[in-house]
Amino acid sequence: MQARRILIVDDETSLRTALFRALDRKGYQVITAGNCAEAETFSQSETTIDLALVDLRLPDGDGIALMSKLQVHQPNLQVIILTGFGTIESAVEATQKGAFHFVCKPFNLDEVTLLVEKALQHRELKSENQQLRSALQKKYRFDNIVGQSDEIMNVLGLVERVAESDSTVLITGESGTGKELVAKAIHFNSDRATKPFIPINCGAIPSELLESELFGHIKGAFTGAIANRVGRFEMAEGGTLFLDEIGDMSANLQVKLLRVLQERTFEPVGSTKTITANVRVVAATNANLERAVEDGRFREDLYYRLNVIPIAIPPLRHRPSDIPLLIHHFMEQFNRGRERKLTGVAPDAMEILSRYNWPGNIRELENLVERLTILKGEGLVLTGDLPGKYQVCNNLTASSGPERLNIPENGMDFNTAVDGFENALILKALEKTGWNRNQAAILLKLNRTTLVEKIKKKGLAPPEASA
Repeated sequence: MQARRILIVDDETSLRTALFRALDRKGYQVITAGNCAEAETFSQSETTIDLALVDLRLPDGDGIALMSKLQVHQPNLQVIILTGFGTIESAVEATQKGAFHFVCKPFNLDEVTLLVEKALQHRELKSENQQLRSALQKKYRFDNIVGQSDEIMNVLGLVERVAESDSTVLITGESGTGKELVAKAIHFNSDRATKPFIPINCGAIPSELLESELFGHIKGAFTGAIANRVGRFEMAEGGTLFLDEIGDMSANLQVKLLRVLQERTFEPVGSTKTITANVRVVAATNANLERAVEDGRFREDLYYRLNVIPIAIPPLRHRPSDIPLLIHHFMEQFNRGRERKLTGVAPDAMEILSRYNWPGNIRELENLVERLTILKGEGLVLTGDLPGKYQVCNNLTASSGPERLNIPENGMDFNTAVDGFENALILKALEKTGWNRNQAAILLKLNRTTLVEKIKKKGLAPPEASA
């Protein structure tokens, strides 16, 4: 890494020399100037200056005015004001106009050196946040889908091509990966964008009610049908119907859905009237439908009707480079919505979050940022602000044995930590065996039934391979 460059502006030769030596010993590149004119000359060159120590009273001008001029040519420059005439008014004016800090002469060189390190760290963090904001402002032509990793860019490229067609799409991916966002991106970038986008979660509605929800019913069709009701297919006429968790649909309804996809017609429950359906169907699931077909739980003909164009969304743990972007995206959202002032995430805390497995994917990340926004409120998110399971999972996955574990000074929740580590172990074993539960159970020296129950209880699901 290139050494940081520091400019010292003071008319006292002895002070300039003392500061030069102290900072030079720390490995900084140091430039000195005795007045405003010399300092401005340095700032106007192509040389980047990271930090300036500026005297408040200079022979040819005022230090605060000089600071403003320097920052015009060096926008990310951090400035520490030095003065022998330290007053509260001067300190307030200096900081209000952009100074990082204010130091009164005479001062301790060690204290100034420490302050210089803090100012440079602040500059790096500010620069990183600007880069992240800039990256978020890049339009991928799909609102709310944030990412720059190869994995998500491949998905976005596929979505862009798919949107132009009218084919049925099957989106696969673990819970919380953003399947509905992708479905909306397909719809709103298609010729159907001005027509309705109608979602329905097939797993959240009892099977005996789902038929009526999809196709509607007429008055008297069944007990409680006191009036005609329009179904989701009819609501979505001309637009897109999003069938989430399609793997949970009953066998009876699978037959009726297959007919709609084949014939583009349906009848409301209790009616003999046939309605034409000009609807694009986009389905999504976190289940392995190929396995469900093999097990007889899902119709093979329906699977191939749905799987015309498959889109597999990678889990968050497979695209860690997107985690900082997503964190800052959600942080900006919650800052605006809840009137908070979080400024970013410290590098060591970001490292922990980037190493975490994220079994709940983007939904879990969003929930964490919302929690931090509420509880932290403002400033920089530090390692100690993270819930215990994130810290402990990082310590456990990064260590080779119990002797290397670190317990945070503020303590941790034992049960949460153990549960988090258990999740990490199970996911690692499943990934290593290609989600073969028998082999994973052998690796973990568990009974297969025990492992299956844990997977079900924790809601763990495999990433879907492109079919």
